[in-house]
Amino acid sequence: MNVVEEYDIAVVGAGHAGCEAALACARLGLETIMFTVSVESIALMPCNPNIGGSSKGHLVREIDALGGEMGVNIDKTFIQSKMLNQSKGPAVHSLRAQADKSEYSATMRKTLENTEHLTIRQAEVAELMAENGVIKGVKTFSGAEYYTKAVVLCTGTYLKARCIFGDISYYTGPNGLLAANYLSESMKKLGIEIVRFKTGTPARVDGRTIDFDKMEEQFGDKKIVPFSFTTDPESIQKEQRSCWLTYTNEDTHKIIRDNIDRSPLYSGVIHGTGPRYCPSIEDKVMRFKDKDRHQVFIEPEGNYTHEYYLGGMSSSLPEDVQYAMYKTVPGLEHAKIVRNAYAIEYDCINPNQLKSSLEFKNISGLFSGGQLNGSSGYEEAAAQGLIAGINAAMKVLNKEPFILDRSEAYIGVLIDDLVTKENKEPYRMMTSRAEYRLLLRQDNADIRLYKQGHRIGLLSDERYNKVVEKIKAIDNEIERLKNVSVGGSEKVNNLLIRYESTPLNNGASLAELIRRPELNYEILGEIDENRPQLDADVIEQVNINIKYEGYILREQKQVEHFKKLENKLIPADIDFDDISGLRIEAKQKLKNYSPRSIGQASRISGVSPADITVLLVYMEQHRRKDG
Repeated sequence: MNVVEEYDIAVVGAGHAGCEAALACARLGLETIMFTVSVESIALMPCNPNIGGSSKGHLVREIDALGGEMGVNIDKTFIQSKMLNQSKGPAVHSLRAQADKSEYSATMRKTLENTEHLTIRQAEVAELMAENGVIKGVKTFSGAEYYTKAVVLCTGTYLKARCIFGDISYYTGPNGLLAANYLSESMKKLGIEIVRFKTGTPARVDGRTIDFDKMEEQFGDKKIVPFSFTTDPESIQKEQRSCWLTYTNEDTHKIIRDNIDRSPLYSGVIHGTGPRYCPSIEDKVMRFKDKDRHQVFIEPEGNYTHEYYLGGMSSSLPEDVQYAMYKTVPGLEHAKIVRNAYAIEYDCINPNQLKSSLEFKNISGLFSGGQLNGSSGYEEAAAQGLIAGINAAMKVLNKEPFILDRSEAYIGVLIDDLVTKENKEPYRMMTSRAEYRLLLRQDNADIRLYKQGHRIGLLSDERYNKVVEKIKAIDNEIERLKNVSVGGSEKVNNLLIRYESTPLNNGASLAELIRRPELNYEILGEIDENRPQLDADVIEQVNINIKYEGYILREQKQVEHFKKLENKLIPADIDFDDISGLRIEAKQKLKNYSPRSIGQASRISGVSPADITVLLVYMEQHRRKDG
């Protein structure tokens, strides 16, 4: 007799997406069960040992602002922290932290195990149970049945996973864990389109066999900035581990070229599509033949292991070639490999089958998040897992879905790109994808999203009120600076001359001086006699909002225009075939993607501005007809 149990929501997978989804559902008071092929794989970092980075740091901050866990967890477990792109404007500043991989996983598991309403179950989900287009639950490989009101799929790279290097190929998940070999077929039976993608990881080497004297040492920031808005910055200032930088050379490249026919990427053994923005070293050498070297980042995997990660040298070349090429890199001449580099193929879905809520269009109550949706990266996965989990909870609670648009968050850009664009390779978040990136900075994620997090129920009254007080402090200080004038006194002009700024002949407000490129809020402290004591995050917002005020106002006007199109919702029962004047390709694309708004329709490849005009005219005619 099989086990039969009931829960509100089932989450399939316990990677970065699954953890956020399960925590969101449980924290909203719903009885949640999370399945994993191994409890040892909870919040596993099978590839790079870091969280954040360019644009990805924005996602982590937004996850935190909505009440997610990734930022809190990395603040507890980082071993090096660095703010990237500091020489550029604040729109592209991105926090990145090296993690102690095993501690990151263990700490997240501890959080999950101590969360009320959450049950963790080690079992392989083999079947989705659905009736008449409505999800009913899941069935495990052992035959146990779990009936639920919603299911969130967060299977990562485990579906029919195959690890490959050289002519060695075996069906296993990342890090040698079990693959999930049955769920794909169940999904296909429900009409879900499955595609095959690929990713990869470099070798790990024994740090005791690395000659660090031949490499450039990379230090963390002296003043550590936390990911989570709830973390006290003073509580995480600590001694950090160094990373190291070295380079490949012509000897490395010759070995790769001489053995390229043995690479499964080039011999046809690997059929899945790999990530364009994170290519293997053999891809780099073959595609960028003008480059005589490529960066290699040597990163510690944790405080209690000698393993180092060779960032930038992902590969699926045979074992003997891996040894030969790694030994040509300065500092790695005597390196001993602990784990071989490998590529991994896996099943994922075409994300245009999803609504913006990450619910399947044709299966009510079934949601999907993370690498299953054709994305890459821990941060992209966690962001989708959080939104999928929230919307599964909203579904069960009979509430409206929670959707962020492109003008509100990088998360909105990420999901909108997935559900409206043809993604033929693993999707990676980049700052260039965000049209309103000056507004969507990582430093103001809490200000942008605190109302939504509180309305959902994941942000406490205490956190909400703290952000309200922060906004009030920022506004008050900006207003004060606009109204405090200084003249061309000796003290003022001496300060200006010191920072190579034009001296004053007449009076100017402190805000006007802050707008000068060479000056900022901190510098003007010595001539601002009545300056109040403010927190560092308030000062940061004051400085940015004054210095970039003109650009910010311009983007806000662009957002207003964007919102007009986003707010023109397309009726769910619209028949695009009935609209005369729409081109055949546009009809096909609109039927395939089922956009929720005119704005979303306009971003679908194959739908022209002329098609949008026809659609707007049709909707207006029907609006008038319906009174």
